[in-house]
Amino acid sequence: MKKIKIIIATLIVAITITSCGVYNFTGTGDLNAKTYQVNFFQNNAPIIEPGLDRDFTLALQDLILNQTSLDLVRANGDLVYEGEIVEYRVSPMSATANNTAAQNRLTIGVQVRFTHKNRPEDDFDQRFSFFYDYPATTQLINVQDAAYQEIFERLTQDIFNASLAKW
Repeated sequence: MKKIKIIIATLIVAITITSCGVYNFTGTGDLNAKTYQVNFFQNNAPIIEPGLDRDFTLALQDLILNQTSLDLVRANGDLVYEGEIVEYRVSPMSATANNTAAQNRLTIGVQVRFTHKNRPEDDFDQRFSFFYDYPATTQLINVQDAAYQEIFERLTQDIFNASLAKW
């Protein structure tokens, strides 16, 4: 009787493990890929902020490296991310009683072309953008690091979700 219980328990565990398939906590599952490359995202926005292109490219590389088991390569990646920064804009968001801005918004937009060598049906060419609001009494240079960090975190996660997580 004890042997039957052990056999049944073993079968249940085996069936459960094999029926679940491949899954991880990022939702990427089976990528059918081993490598990825992130080409340099040139800054083609009307306003050029020095170093923004390098910082964004590195942020996207780091996010994918940290959330997957893929290897970063310089060329011939199974997954290829490329594109350009197409928007860098500061605009007033709300006004005070004196008709001056109470809050400003920094918006950064990127055009991303994603290519999956093994699954061409997953390829896309899509625009992503996000913003950071800050008080109008504050100069952008004083909040720039925090703004970039928040915007890049959201942009890279949105790109990751669209390309790998399918969320």
